[in-house]
Parts: sequence; structure tokens; C-alpha cells
Amino acid sequence: MLTSLIIPCYNEEQALPILYRSLWEVAEELGKTSEFEFIFVDDGSRDGTLRLLKELADQDERVAYLAFSRNFGKEAAMYAGLKNARGDYVAIMDADMQDPPSLLPEMFRLMEEGYDSVATRRVSRAGEPRLRSLGARMFYRVINRISDADIVDGARDFRLMKREMVDAVVAMSEYHRFSKGIFGWVGFRTCWLPFENVERAAGETKWSFWGLLKYSVEGIINFSQAPLSIASWCGIGLTGVSFLMVLFIVVRKLLFGDPVAGWPSLACIIVFLGGIQLLCMGIMGQYIAKTYMEVKGRPHYIIGETNRDGVKKIS
Repeated sequence: MLTSLIIPCYNEEQALPILYRSLWEVAEELGKTSEFEFIFVDDGSRDGTLRLLKELADQDERVAYLAFSRNFGKEAAMYAGLKNARGDYVAIMDADMQDPPSLLPEMFRLMEEGYDSVATRRVSRAGEPRLRSLGARMFYRVINRISDADIVDGARDFRLMKREMVDAVVAMSEYHRFSKGIFGWVGFRTCWLPFENVERAAGETKWSFWGLLKYSVEGIINFSQAPLSIASWCGIGLTGVSFLMVLFIVVRKLLFGDPVAGWPSLACIIVFLGGIQLLCMGIMGQYIAKTYMEVKGRPHYIIGETNRDGVKKIS
């Protein structure tokens, strides 16, 4: 049995030696039950990540690297790894050791109980900024209520999957990918493995608060039409309110002869309605932009260098 470990990397020169040692130890521990291949996807790193991956590949024939021509993002890196994984089992993990390789033996044990996937979730967010933690919890609550994607609070991309599930994920080839939602959407029997939050082994996080916010918005738009429904209901509601206000003004004039006065209130109403209109147009614009990018049919990534034969470099 062959197991593929996919590790997206972006400027992880400092963390890679620590990760590789840990992967080597786990592979030795599980060597009796599975062979391993380590697929490192260099997402256009600007440090010595690619140089280090080439050195590891020279030392260990199990190491394969796919180096992008530029930074295409983590989602593209995971997709490239999944498309080029050859294993019966496939696992995805981060390079910063926040997805502990030491959990892999337990994940394999759980897979033997008949699951198609074993996914990890953090039960604590120790060490994270409070604003980021609050935003993450709110995001999970919102997306689970307004979409058909089953995403557990604290879910990580770190998971072990059988080949059938990997093929289903790869078949969903949309350009704007949100893997957490895709994993939930394809279904299959999944066991959740909780673990305590782990600090980065080295280097700095590549995710800012605004970057995570943008990623969350993409996830909501990719897996829910609720924002469009909200925009529609706002339009219907404001139309009803406007009709009632016109009726109120006419009745007031006929009964009391009181002219409508107050340009400040009128200006506020105009600004408010204008803001609602721009908000609704922005929501529709987001969906149109996603459709535009999908219709273009651009490749998810371009591989500049690789040590693996038979790899399709543009996909």
C-alpha cells in the first residue's frame, strides 16, 4: 500500500528540516504497513525552499517536488498535490508543523475502522489573536447555516483520505477552490480527530486577518446563494417600506395639511438607499466575477520545475 503525503510550501525554508525529520520518523514507524511518497508543492517561494527541496530529493527517493512558476495560492498547491498523488491513501498537511505528523499513526488506525477519511480539528486556539479566533468561530457558524457544506468548527486541511475520496475531490475542478467546503460537499464517511493547537515550528504565518477574511468570503460565495437571497429580500423589504411611507405622507397631507419638510432626513434616506443598492450590486458583482473567472478556463497552476516524470505542468 502506498501513502502520499502532500505538503504545500511557501517560504518554509526554516520549517522544512524540522518537518522532514518528523515525517521520516513517522514513515519508519509505519513502514511495515505502508510505503510513502512525500510530495512537496513549492508555491512560488522567494527564499531557499526550492533549493532545500532539491537537496532532500537527492537524498531521499521518496521526495517529489512540484515548483510553481509563481505564487498561485495554497488551494492551487493542494489541488496540484492531489492531482499528482499516486497513493492508495493521501494526506494533506501544512509545512509549519501546526499539523503534527505524529497524529498520522492514530489516523491510520481510525481508517481501519471503515472510514473513508480522517480529518483533524483544533479544540483550542491558544496563541492566536482574539480577533482572529472570534472571526473564525463566526465564520463556521455562518457557513454551516447558509450552505450545504459540512464544515466542523476548528477544521484543518490536515486529513487522510482513501483514493475514492481523492478522485471525487479532484473531479471538482472549479478555479476558485475552497477545500474545506469541497471535503464536506463530496461526503464519504469522515472521522474527526481533535487535537490541541500547536505553534509554528519556525518562520512566520502567511495568513493575515484580512487574508483570512477574504478567504472566508470566498468560501461563503462558493458554497452558498444566501447572499443573493439577502440582497433580493432587502430590495423587496425596502420597496414595501417606501410604499408605506408614500401612503403615510399622502394621508398626512390630506388630513392635516402638513407639508413634508426636512431635507436632512431626505438626504439621509437617499444615502441609506444608495448604500443598500451598492451593497446588493457588490454581492451580485462577486458572483458575476466568479463566473467570469470560471468561464475563462485559466489553469489552476503552472509548474516551473519538478523531479517527477509524467507530470502535466499546466493544469
